[in-house]
Amino acid sequence: MRDPLALQSNDTYLGFDFGTKKIGVAVGQLTTATANSLQTMRSPNQTPNWQAIEQLVRDWQPAGFVVGISRQHDGTDNPVTPRMLKFCRQLNGRFNLPVHQQDETLSTFEAKQLLFDDVKVNATKLWDVQDQLAAQLILQTWLNQQDKTL
Repeated sequence: MRDPLALQSNDTYLGFDFGTKKIGVAVGQLTTATANSLQTMRSPNQTPNWQAIEQLVRDWQPAGFVVGISRQHDGTDNPVTPRMLKFCRQLNGRFNLPVHQQDETLSTFEAKQLLFDDVKVNATKLWDVQDQLAAQLILQTWLNQQDKTL
């Protein structure tokens, strides 16, 4: 019989909504097919805060990562797509864990709409939390797709 804690650690994924100024982070599990927002990290000098990411990896012991990738409506890269792909390669290189790419088209827009229109979060608070909610939406979408393939 497997240790329930081992199952949880092998079942856990960290999700990222990459941006050049901020990176939203979420955590989710395949078993429950649920994702929750964790935090928004600042990216000093447009560089990911690798110390903070390393701490998250130590804390959550994920089986892998899910990173939102945005593209133009016609499928071509937009100006930030190459940086998102570089972030994916860096995650894989630093932690030797699989990195799954998830289409994030409109995830930040959807997060803003949910927070601003539905929850009535003010604009200042919105700026602080929209990326972590977008990461949650990205990760939740990926988890839902995995649930259908299992």
